[in-house]
Amino acid sequence: MSPGTGGEAEGARRSAGASRNGPPQELRLDLPAVHSAARMARHLVRQFARSAGITGGELDSLVLVSSELLSNAVDHGGGGAAMVESELARPVRMSLSLTLSSEAWEIKVSDQGGGDPAVLAQILHPNGAPDLEDERGRGFFLISQMVDELRVERSADGQGLALIAHRRHGTLA
Repeated sequence: MSPGTGGEAEGARRSAGASRNGPPQELRLDLPAVHSAARMARHLVRQFARSAGITGGELDSLVLVSSELLSNAVDHGGGGAAMVESELARPVRMSLSLTLSSEAWEIKVSDQGGGDPAVLAQILHPNGAPDLEDERGRGFFLISQMVDELRVERSADGQGLALIAHRRHGTLA
């Protein structure tokens, strides 16, 4: 069967594992905590995932989740919502780690903005839908609907938090 002849979800599942029968593939990025770097990282994530065989809705979900996690790191993880590096009050970094296997993908975005993992965990998993009248605050809710697991932990350098999103291929699509 050629790509695109089955349903989109089937095509995404088939192609997601088609070229990744070996060990998991990883993309690691260390970036300034600014929106211009998040935009560049989104493009790299898309290219990397495509080269690994991720297509269709699965690719769109992966890119959207990575984009939301990176934007959160810029806005709330020490970047102060800076658009470019010259707007940072001090050098602040964020990192992205994307792991692709034949069964799943996992994105981890770490920041340097301090924070308490227990407090953020309550925000990640609210009871019910977010208030649609609020100007912001729907990103984590949307991400949680697109992944199988969303968790928070202290970043490896201890300066901030790490958000980890995990999704098995073809689920929730």
